[in-house]
Amino acid sequence: MIVFDLCCAAGDHRFEAWFASSDSFADQQAHGLIACPVCGDSAVKKAVMAPRVGAKSNQALVTPVPATTEPESGPDLVRKLLADIAAKQAQMLPQSRWVGRDFANAARAMHEGRAAGDLIHGQASPDEAQALRDDGIAAMPLLVPVVPPEAAN
Repeated sequence: MIVFDLCCAAGDHRFEAWFASSDSFADQQAHGLIACPVCGDSAVKKAVMAPRVGAKSNQALVTPVPATTEPESGPDLVRKLLADIAAKQAQMLPQSRWVGRDFANAARAMHEGRAAGDLIHGQASPDEAQALRDDGIAAMPLLVPVVPPEAAN
């Protein structure tokens, strides 16, 4: 058996099909017996594909080492990942300067060279954040909410 990646002429839809041999594919193609599963076009040709090459016969087999513990999953995994994100963010924030509601203006000033490049964090409205993205200014939301310094006890 051989598998080919195929595509139709009408919609350039890609799909794969199995054949007994290359000759079997050519015969079925010549008789219009192969059709695109998306649009039904029978003008099907081979698509470019990566060859499937088997392992060398003299290559040693690698036996996987069994895991000693069950991988975490579900809510426990989510809690662990969120805790890791919060810890990394808490580690990074002291290296950054709080600019409050002036975040968009400060980021734009640094991008345009009117202010020294610095790590900053602050607040921006969704429209301000979109305007920064539209202008190619790198900014991203913090994944864990931050209490502004003036609001902290």
